[in-house]
Amino acid sequence: MVEVNENLLYFLDGKPYINMTNACTNACVFCVRDQKEDVQGAKLWLDRDNIKAQDVIDQIELKKDVILKCDEIVFCGYGEPLIRIDEVIKIAKYLKENFPNLKIRINTNGHANAIHKRNVAQELAFYVDSISVSLNAQNEEMYNKISKPKIENAYEEVKRFIRACVEAKINTTASIVKNVPNYPVDENRCEIIAKSLGAKFRARDFIPNGY
Repeated sequence: MVEVNENLLYFLDGKPYINMTNACTNACVFCVRDQKEDVQGAKLWLDRDNIKAQDVIDQIELKKDVILKCDEIVFCGYGEPLIRIDEVIKIAKYLKENFPNLKIRINTNGHANAIHKRNVAQELAFYVDSISVSLNAQNEEMYNKISKPKIENAYEEVKRFIRACVEAKINTTASIVKNVPNYPVDENRCEIIAKSLGAKFRARDFIPNGY
């Protein structure tokens, strides 16, 4: 069992979140992990990066009574959760079996298909209710500036992943962070792109000092 002081499960405004990994294929200029080491007191930097599904499940079990009162749980932490796709699916399956009324959402940078060389959206569709994909920008040039991706053709991969999630019939939202200093993202153009891919659109404000 993982040490309880590693926050694989944390709460933000009363909602449970899963912190699967600190690894990420982006280095976004607005990322909260570069602003502070905790979210509302929960330190999300992990001592290791080989977290297993059972490690997360153990922490969920400790908070089972609280989670039973929640309506949604979110895979979102100080890294890209879908880097650990197999563990995410195991956890999501456990959640569906043990918390049937709990909706499951994943916040992702949209690189999963490129990372794993397969369409993981089809796999996620069995267990995930909604997914929020970081579109981040209106074109490749701005995306590369604001997201600093570590994979090739990242912007196109993100758009393809959004389309794949829509086609898998997952409730899909393409998101941006607006008002990031020195990075003029065209909100209207991003919304047009999101809708052209069949997704909903969300623009959230940059939080200068994190949560």
